Amino acid sequence: MRNFKKGCNRFKKVSSYNQTLTKNSFKMEEVLPELKDFITGYCDRYKIQKVNPDALTVDTSIDLDLDIFDIEIDLFLAEFADKFRIDNSKFTWYKYGYPKGSMGVEVIRTVFGYRNNWVKKVANKMYKPKFRVQNLQEAMKTGRLV
Repeated sequence: MRNFKKGCNRFKKVSSYNQTLTKNSFKMEEVLPELKDFITGYCDRYKIQKVNPDALTVDTSIDLDLDIFDIEIDLFLAEFADKFRIDNSKFTWYKYGYPKGSMGVEVIRTVFGYRNNWVKKVANKMYKPKFRVQNLQEAMKTGRLV
């Protein structure tokens, strides 16, 4: 019995250390508040989907996670460029690939929802995200969308 208890204590210590390590030392870059407000406002205004501003990260995909693709993403980028005075004259989709969406991802999203992590992993396997919040944040910093 003693060996079992020691093993459990070690496991608890190691797991608590890993949780502390992931929480404190590997903090990702924060999304700018103006960008969060723009994205949530855009999604609310055009009734795309409810977006939690606290859940937005720089790795959030515009086309997969926010479900903005096809012509909607062109309108989204045009409004983004107008609001923040971003130069998008040299922007082309050749660098990223044009986001068209995926029928398989839509079926999975409809049946299981998009809240569970396993659904997001399967969706990422089926459809590779093309455009992320990180690209928009970089455009805000540099003033150019490329």
